[in-house]
Amino acid sequence: MRAMASSFRLSFTKPGTRKDAAEALPRSAALRRRDAGDTTRNRLVIAMVAFVAVYGTIAGRLVQFGLSTPADAVALGSAQSAIAASRPDIVDRNGQILATDIKTASLYAEPRRIVDPDEATELLATVFPDLGTDAVRQKLASKAGFVWLKREITAGQQEAVHKLGLPGVGFLTESRRFYPSGRSVGYVVGHTNVDNQGIAGIEKYVDDQWLGDLHQLGFAMTPNLEPVKLSLDLSVQHVLHDELSSAMEKYTALAAAGIVMNVKTGEIVGLSSLPDYDPNNPVEALQPDRMNRITASVFEMGSTFKLFATAMALDSGKVKMTDSFDASVPLRVGGFTINDFHGKHRVLTVPEIFIYSSNIGTGREALKVGQQGQQEFLKRMGLMDKPPTELPEVAGPILPKRWSDLVTITVSFGHGISVSPLATAMAASAVMNGGHLIPPTFFPRSEDEARLKAKRVLSPQTSEEMRYLMRLNALKGSGSRANIPGYRVGGKTGTAEKVVNGRYSSNKRFNAFLASFPIDDPQYLVLIVIDEPNPEKPGMAATSGLNAAPTAGNVISRIAPMLGVMPRFDEVDLPLLASY
Repeated sequence: MRAMASSFRLSFTKPGTRKDAAEALPRSAALRRRDAGDTTRNRLVIAMVAFVAVYGTIAGRLVQFGLSTPADAVALGSAQSAIAASRPDIVDRNGQILATDIKTASLYAEPRRIVDPDEATELLATVFPDLGTDAVRQKLASKAGFVWLKREITAGQQEAVHKLGLPGVGFLTESRRFYPSGRSVGYVVGHTNVDNQGIAGIEKYVDDQWLGDLHQLGFAMTPNLEPVKLSLDLSVQHVLHDELSSAMEKYTALAAAGIVMNVKTGEIVGLSSLPDYDPNNPVEALQPDRMNRITASVFEMGSTFKLFATAMALDSGKVKMTDSFDASVPLRVGGFTINDFHGKHRVLTVPEIFIYSSNIGTGREALKVGQQGQQEFLKRMGLMDKPPTELPEVAGPILPKRWSDLVTITVSFGHGISVSPLATAMAASAVMNGGHLIPPTFFPRSEDEARLKAKRVLSPQTSEEMRYLMRLNALKGSGSRANIPGYRVGGKTGTAEKVVNGRYSSNKRFNAFLASFPIDDPQYLVLIVIDEPNPEKPGMAATSGLNAAPTAGNVISRIAPMLGVMPRFDEVDLPLLASY
C-alpha cells in the first residue's frame, strides 16, 4: 500500500498532472479574455475608421457643393457672359460717334422655379402678346435651367413685368448697338445681331479681324475699348445722302448711289446708296432693293469707261493727243454696227472724241491698242478683279467670256463688262493722281502710307493729259452742269442702256458721272450713279449730263469747303488747255 501511495504521489507530480492542469486553466482563460479584448479593440478601430470615412465623405461633398455653382446658375452665368460682349465705338475721322453700345434689359425665365406655367404665360402675355403661346408655355413647364423670353425690351415693359411679381422670371442687362446717324451710315458701318456680334459692314470686319477672337478668349466684358476710327467724314456723308435723296425724288429714279474718295490716299470720305436701311432696325436690310450699290453691285458703267480707254490709248504710245480718227460713218465689226448717240459725222481729234463721247472714235482708239493690250491694261488698273478693301460686301467684275474685236470696241465705252462703282472710282483715282493705283480704304491713311501701297499703272504724262480732257469736258462737253465756279471740276458722263431680258432696253438707263477736283491738283473724286432716272420735265432727255452731272456738282459745291478746298476765282487752267 505504501508503495502504491508513493507511486501515486510520484505520478501525480509529473508534468501533465492535475496540478499542472489546474495552473493551466487560469492561463487559458486569460488568453481567451485577451483575444476577446483584441477583437473588441479591432472592431472599435474599424468602426472609427468607417465613421471617419463616412463623415469625411459627407463633409467633402458638402464642401464641394458649397464651392460649386448650381446648374441653373451655370446656365444663367453662361447666358450673361454671352450677352455682355462689349464693342468699341465706331467714329468718323473727326471723332463723331457712328456706332456705340447702350445698355438694355432682356427678359429670361428659370423654368424650374416657375410655380404655375399656365398662369405665368397668361400674365406675360398681358405685357408681350406674342409670349402667350403654347411654345412659351412649354418652355416655362420644362425642366430647363434658363430660357430667353424677350431680348432688348423697353424700360416701360421691364417695369410692367416687375409688377407681375412672377418668381423665376428676371432680367439681364446686356449691350445693344446704337447708331446715332441711322440710315445715312448704314451700308458702311453695318450692324450687329441680337447677341451684339457684327454681321455686316465694318462691324463684321472688326469682329473678323480681332474682336471675335477677343471675345472667344473670355474678354467679353472688356471695358474701355479704343474707338475704331473710320476715314468717313460724317458731314460729307450727310451731304451725299441728302443730294442722292433729292436726285431720286427729282428724277423719280429706281436707285441712286455715290462715293467721295481722296485720290492721293485712297481714303473713302463718303459713301451712300439709296434705297438704304436703318442699322437700328436691321430687318430692313432684308428687303430685295436694299443693297450697297457702290461696293456690292456691278454695272455696265457706260461712257465713264472712255476715261480708261483714252488713258489706255495714250499710255500705250500708239495714240497721241494730236491724232484724229474718222467718225463720219458707223463702225462695223462682225455684223454689228457701232453708232454715236449724238454723232458729229466727221473726223474727230482725240479731245473731241472725249468731250463728244464718241463710241466710234473710242472704238477705233481701242482697236489700235488691240485685244491683249486692252486686257492687260484693265488688269493693271484693277478692273478685272474684286477691289481690295475692308468692307465685306464687295462684288467682283463680270467679264466677257471671250475677247474679240467687237468686245474690244464695246468694252472701250463700257458695254459688255460690269464692274462695281468702287472699282471704277479706284481706277479713276489712279488716272487723276499721277498714275498710282491705291487700294481704297475705310480707315484713315496718310499720303506716306498710301505711297507704300501704291503701284504705278500710268505715266505722269498720261495722267496730266487725262486731267486736261476731264477739265475740257466740264467746260465744253457733256459735264458742263457739274462745273462749279471756283473749284475747277473735271468730269466724264456715262449713260448706259440696261439689259432687260437679255437685250438692251432703249428706255431704261444706268447713268453715272465721274468728277475730280480741283483738276489742276486733284484731291478728291466724286462718282454719282442714278439707276433708271426719268426726264426732269416732259420732252427732256434722261441722259447722265442732265441728272448725274448736276447732282455731282451739287455735292462738290457743298463738300469742298468742308474738305478744306478753297475756291479760286482767278481761274488758272491746266497748261495743256493752252496747248491744244
